[in-house]
Amino acid sequence: MKKIIWSLLGLLIISCQEKAKVETPETKSEVDYIIHEEYSGTEPTKPEETELYKPVPPTVTPAKNNAAPSDAIVLFNGNNLDQWVGTDGKPAPWDVNEEDGFFTVKDKSGDIKTKKEFGSIQLHIEWRSPKEILRDGQNRANSGVFLQDRYEIQVLDNNNNDTYVNGQVGSIYKQHIPLAKASVPTGEWNTYDVVYHAPEFNKAGKKIKSGTLTLLHNGILVLDHVEIKGTTPYIGWPKNEAHGKAPLRLQDHGDNSRVSYRNIWVREL
Repeated sequence: MKKIIWSLLGLLIISCQEKAKVETPETKSEVDYIIHEEYSGTEPTKPEETELYKPVPPTVTPAKNNAAPSDAIVLFNGNNLDQWVGTDGKPAPWDVNEEDGFFTVKDKSGDIKTKKEFGSIQLHIEWRSPKEILRDGQNRANSGVFLQDRYEIQVLDNNNNDTYVNGQVGSIYKQHIPLAKASVPTGEWNTYDVVYHAPEFNKAGKKIKSGTLTLLHNGILVLDHVEIKGTTPYIGWPKNEAHGKAPLRLQDHGDNSRVSYRNIWVREL
């Protein structure tokens, strides 16, 4: 019996040693490390062996003063809201100032959204809070830019106007606090430049890859490739129902926000 007990103890010790051996950093499998297969094998000795000539990237002509580049889809050209509709599908009811090339939220008329649907995009949009300050907190020049109709980048006049930081200007609403508050003075034009990669879902409707977002506010990086964890509700947790391409939506906060927008364009990625 003693021999059997000692044999069992010996097996237990060996098993523990093997387990410890597997868990040590020195014995980790290669899958735990980044390996670039294209740089494996025999290393090139001539410069031309690492030079590529295809595929040739398309030529895109940039424009000055944040105007749309040559391959962009212009969503507001300063004259009309023909690219937009209300949430009821009827023509967008917000007020257009053709003389100065911007439009303004029409209070309590509802959100507006693009006719065209998008997935991953580069977005440029400019917005302005009203110079006249009426309220404070979340009720001062509150609007929002919703990517794919469900993921909100907050628009808010935060100048001398503190609020919860995951709901301040430049935040992914209720999810990501911006790295900096980079607003211009109240009543002047802000710019948002966004690089957005849409989430991916499997055939069963389960999310297999989160969306990501990078935001430059007035040229300053405030969100650096952050993970979008789901929808951005006012109350509750983010939701992740499967979806495909969807409109860009602008928010009517319903409190006489008087936020204005101009120079909106996207590049599909």
